[in-house]
Amino acid sequence: MKFLFLVSIILLTAMTTEQKKSIHTYNVKDISGKDFDFATLKGKKIMVVNTASKCGLTPQYKQLEAIYQKYKDQNFVIVGFPSNDFMQQEPGSNEEIVEFCQKNYGVSFLMMDKVVVKGKDKCEIYKFLTQKSLNGLEDNSVKWNFQKYLIDENGFLMKVIAPTIEPDAKEITDWIEGK
Repeated sequence: MKFLFLVSIILLTAMTTEQKKSIHTYNVKDISGKDFDFATLKGKKIMVVNTASKCGLTPQYKQLEAIYQKYKDQNFVIVGFPSNDFMQQEPGSNEEIVEFCQKNYGVSFLMMDKVVVKGKDKCEIYKFLTQKSLNGLEDNSVKWNFQKYLIDENGFLMKVIAPTIEPDAKEITDWIEGK
């Protein structure tokens, strides 16, 4: 009887582990239309953030770029996904988004193709970020522009940060620094 109990626990653990995915299994298009494989980020902490150019939170680009510059040589990367899902606050084309980000904020962190982050047409990467069955952490929804997802070096979701929390908040920098 004890043997069957142990086998059941092992099988349940294996099933749970198999269901949990790593962001490293995903491929997307970058903002210039080229393929981007998240597997290239293995060993790095990742912050994924949905962005918009005409939002009250748009000035967060400044802090995003600052923490990227501060920590990029310490195995940390930011991946921005422009989205027009909240009050059409990202109406521009990819080219217009790049121009806006570079001109106004000097953005040099990774920017991806504009995507849908909520609803029935949600892109695959945001399905991963918002569904516990894929990310193994929690079900959540994207509340607004500039919601942040913290991913560990193995590609697993560790924490979801509200849009209004500044990118350079202590809870984020402590996580980056491993505190």
